[in-house]
Amino acid sequence: MSDTPVLDVLAQMTADSLAQSTLDPPAIALARLAALVASDAPPISYLANLGAAAELGLEIEDVQGVLVAVAPIVGTARVMTAARNIATAFGVAMTVIEAEIEAALAEGQS
Repeated sequence: MSDTPVLDVLAQMTADSLAQSTLDPPAIALARLAALVASDAPPISYLANLGAAAELGLEIEDVQGVLVAVAPIVGTARVMTAARNIATAFGVAMTVIEAEIEAALAEGQS
């Protein structure tokens, strides 16, 4: 058994949905973002999905476009919460990147 059974299941579910979808990867990323907004997802969910979206070439304007598009359906409160959670996710990502850079620099000086 794996040390990360939950992550393994999530990874397999993602792979299966990508294989079965008729959408192209950028469209899937946008659809997933819309689903995160609608489900009031926590920052960690945005972190995981927006990282993949960025690798596909999606930009902040695409994220803003999704927020604008779903606002009439999910409401202002959900969109504002999503915006805050996205900002938090980016903050977490920046903190991790800074820590990795500091560790690499410290290792280089040793």
